[in-house]
Amino acid sequence: MRIPLVYSEEVAEAITAGQPVVALTSDVLRSGVDSAETARLVEDAVRANGSVPATIGVDKGRILVGLSETDIERFAAAPGVSVVDSRDLAVILARGTAGVATVSASMVAAGLAGVKFLSSAEIGGVHRGARRLSPDLVQLTRSRVAVVCAGARNTLDLGLTLEFLDTHCVPVVAYRSDDFPAFYFGTSGLPSPHRVDDPRVMARAIESHWALGNPGSFLVTTPTKPVDAIDDETDSLKATTAVMVNTAEVAGELAAAHAKEVPA
Repeated sequence: MRIPLVYSEEVAEAITAGQPVVALTSDVLRSGVDSAETARLVEDAVRANGSVPATIGVDKGRILVGLSETDIERFAAAPGVSVVDSRDLAVILARGTAGVATVSASMVAAGLAGVKFLSSAEIGGVHRGARRLSPDLVQLTRSRVAVVCAGARNTLDLGLTLEFLDTHCVPVVAYRSDDFPAFYFGTSGLPSPHRVDDPRVMARAIESHWALGNPGSFLVTTPTKPVDAIDDETDSLKATTAVMVNTAEVAGELAAAHAKEVPA
């Protein structure tokens, strides 16, 4: 069987025209206050940098590749909407219920839809004490998607997170920075394995990764802007929004550069 994919009008037109598209997670829509407005800000950041946003959702047994304005409002307001990881997708699709997509589920959807870039404020990682492993890390070894993020939260074991990615041959490349970022804290204090400053070089590196036969993702990290970085939790909501917008800006820029460097 084939999983039904439903494209928004904007995304369908972009794919037909060969325009760059960036997939976006939709779990922000379950984050509470002003979640719909935050989703719009993130989408607009992608558009402002030359690409088309495709926020991922699940509804009525279908994967939605791009949410309409009505969808965004509905997902933000409706009670009982599931937060869906990749492990949950099959069951949620079979039940026909609504769900917002995390990083791992969005990677699956982007891969099925042929969308090469995904933006997320953060990825999950290895929990301290190695008690638990995020499904994001496992999905990074499986989905051929370039994931642009601000690293992972410093509450995780970021050293072990980088070791996992290294062991499973997932490239980690910092865009115009030297360190692996720690979400809204800016830096984890850990150096990134690679740094790339030129978006054209990044595009070639991403395509080379897959041309070499690697089955998994290519992880691009970008730190939050220094003005938005915080060193405590006093204004985490504002800082989180800033990270999401900044990451979307970078993803939009890189996807647009990729489309010029490596035409479809």
